[in-house]
Amino acid sequence: MGGDLRLTAITKRFGAIAANDNINLTVREGSIHGLLGENGAGKSTLMNILSGLYQPDSGEISLAGEQIQIESPADAIRHGIGMIHQHFMLVKQLTVVENIILGQSKQSGLNKAASRLRLNLKEQSDAIAQLGKTYGLEVPPMALVSTLPVGIQQRVEILKVLCRQARILILDEPTAVLSPTEIQSFLTVLKQLAARNHTIIFISHKLDEIMDVCSEVTILRRGQVVASVPTNRTNRAELAQLMVDRAVEINTQSSPQPVGDVVLDIRDLWVNAEHRQVAALRGLSLQIRAGEIFGIAGVDGNGQRELADAIAHLLPIQKGTIEIISPASTKTKPKSVAYIPEDRQKQGLILSFSIARNLVLKAFSKLPFCRRWILDNKKITAHAKQAIDAFDIRASSPLLKAGQLSGGNQQKIILARELAGEPALIIAMQPTRGLDIGATAAVQQSLRSQRAKGAAILYISTELEDVMAMSDRLGVIYRGQLVDVLDPNAATLERIGLLMAGQSSSSSPQNYPSETLQESANEPAGKPA
Repeated sequence: MGGDLRLTAITKRFGAIAANDNINLTVREGSIHGLLGENGAGKSTLMNILSGLYQPDSGEISLAGEQIQIESPADAIRHGIGMIHQHFMLVKQLTVVENIILGQSKQSGLNKAASRLRLNLKEQSDAIAQLGKTYGLEVPPMALVSTLPVGIQQRVEILKVLCRQARILILDEPTAVLSPTEIQSFLTVLKQLAARNHTIIFISHKLDEIMDVCSEVTILRRGQVVASVPTNRTNRAELAQLMVDRAVEINTQSSPQPVGDVVLDIRDLWVNAEHRQVAALRGLSLQIRAGEIFGIAGVDGNGQRELADAIAHLLPIQKGTIEIISPASTKTKPKSVAYIPEDRQKQGLILSFSIARNLVLKAFSKLPFCRRWILDNKKITAHAKQAIDAFDIRASSPLLKAGQLSGGNQQKIILARELAGEPALIIAMQPTRGLDIGATAAVQQSLRSQRAKGAAILYISTELEDVMAMSDRLGVIYRGQLVDVLDPNAATLERIGLLMAGQSSSSSPQNYPSETLQESANEPAGKPA
C-alpha cells in the first residue's frame, strides 16, 4: 500500500510521563525522513506505535489518506510497515535463515517454497544469500545467531524486513555497527529504495548521515515535535542545538597530555571466539600508558569483543599474556579495572533492579553498603542520589527500575558505577553506541576526566569519527590483529577505512616488530597454548 504516511495528535503516556505528547508527523511517499532527538525524547515510543508494539492513548494514523488501525506487528506488516529495532529482535538459538523466515505467511517471503508442505531451508538459504549480496549485507544463512557478532546480527535484522517486502521501512540506528565503506554502500541502497517509491523513516544520532540521506528531518524533544525542516535548509550545528536545547560541541579532538608508566601490557594474545574453537585474536600485542586513551577502530566482529572480554577475565586466553600494572602513584592500592560492556542492557545492568541497586552491583557486600551481611538501604539510596546528580542521570527517583530509563541514562548508571574509585584501567566497549549527541558528549567527557586523573583507557568503537576524536593513539584491528597504530590527528577517514577493510599499510603497529604480524598470520586458527 503506497501513499503518504500521516500521524496526527499521537499521545502516549506511561503513568505520569508523556512519552509522546500530541505529535504530528507527515512522511512523504518515496522519501527518506530523518527522526532526531535525545535518548528519551520519544522516538522509539512513536515508532513502536507505528510498528504495532504500542497502542496510542489518542491520535490517528493514516496511509494514503485512509485511516488505519495498527494493533500488532502483524497489522503493521499487512500495511507494508517494517521496523528494524536498535535492540535486536532475534531468537539466538535459531539460525539466520530460520530467524528471517520466522512468522512469514505461506504466501509471502523470498519465494513460494514456504507454501509447500515441507519447507526447503536450502532454497530459502540460497535466496537469503543472494539478497544479502544484492544489498551488500552478506550473512551466513545457516549459522546460529548466537555465534554471530553484533554487526552481522544487525544485517540479519535488516534482511528480515526486506524479505517481507515492506514498503515503509523504520530504521533505528541501522549503521551503528558498519564500517565507513559499508555505511556509504548502505546509504546508497536506501536512496535506491526511495527512488523505487519505498518510504523510509531513518532514526540516527549521526548528523552527517541525516544530512546526506534525508530530504526532511523531524526533531523531538521531551515527547514533542520542536521542528520539521528540509535538510537543505539546515546544518549539523542547528540540528544538534534543536535536539538538546543548548549548544553542543561535536566530535571535538582530545587535547594531548603527558603520559605515565605502562598500565596495560598485552603480548602475543590468542583468544578463541566464544562457543567456537576459532581464533578471534591472533597474536595481538599492545601497550597503554597512564593518562592515555588508546582507541581501537574496526568493523564489528574482528576481535574487539574478545579483546575486551579477555582483559576483563570473561574469556580464557589460549596463548600470550595480559598484564595490568598499577601506576607508581597507586602502588599501595589494589589494581582497579573498570569495564563498560558492549551491551548495556544484557551485560551492564540488571534491568529489573532499581538504579540504586545497579550502582552497587560491584560493592554491595562491602562497607558502607553492607553491615553484618545486611544491606544498608539508606546508604545505598544516598549513594545513588549523589551519582544521579554527578552524572546527570535523568530519573525522578533512585528507586526507579533501570529498565524504565532511556539508553543514555542507562549508560550513565554504568559509568557512575564503573568510574567510582578512580580506576587505573578503563575498558570502554562501544560506550556511545545508540546514544544521542548530548549523551555521547557526556560519556566522552566522563572518560576524558578519568584520563586527566591518570587512568589508562582502552576505547573500542565502530563509530569511527568518535574513536578518532577520543584517541591519543588509534589502533586498527582486522581479523584479530592490529594492522596499524596511527596518530588520529594525522590519519584520514579514507586511510582508516581501507585498513578496517583489510588493506595493508606500509607502517607497522607500535610496541612490537612487524615480523610478529607475519608470524601470527601464518598460525592456524584456534592455535592452542
